[in-house]
Amino acid sequence: MTRFFLRLAQVAAFLGGIILTVLILLTVVSVAGRGINTLMHDLIGAGVLAGFAQMVLDAGVGPVTGDFELVEAGIAFCIFAFLPLAQITGAHASVDILTSVFPEGVNRLLTALWEVLFAVVLIVIAWKLYDGMAGKMRYNETTMLLQFPVWWAFALSLTGAVAAAVVAVYVAALRVGELVTGRVLLRVEGGAH
Repeated sequence: MTRFFLRLAQVAAFLGGIILTVLILLTVVSVAGRGINTLMHDLIGAGVLAGFAQMVLDAGVGPVTGDFELVEAGIAFCIFAFLPLAQITGAHASVDILTSVFPEGVNRLLTALWEVLFAVVLIVIAWKLYDGMAGKMRYNETTMLLQFPVWWAFALSLTGAVAAAVVAVYVAALRVGELVTGRVLLRVEGGAH
């Protein structure tokens, strides 16, 4: 069963990585276009290479229209897409200055408590994203520049949030199982400590 949830987390992270890469490239193209556009206007203003500069501007070189809207929608998905892998591998940052002196049983209790709390929070986030998406669909709200329906961004984020919540519930169940049985049911692969 762990293999299934690990695979789900890996697929979500892979998709998040693809989207993040596309968003980075989009941002680079947009910033470069904005810079070239500004340079061409400066050249025209200075009377240097005005014909060439106007030709470049007439070709449509400039920032990508709606780049902020696309980055905003995509980054929200990426955040939720990376959470499941961090959750199932134990890669979240942890500070254990105090807990390192606690007995193993107390640490298991604390770990189970935090995992259950995290799962509940992710479920609530997914639920509220669904509510928000339904509201955006109901009122046909669109973005300002690209005029795409805002609910699309909510739906994209919701898929990542649901994957994160499902994996978090599984991890929480295993941590509670570890608390009850005293056995390790999910090995922590590593993380930032």
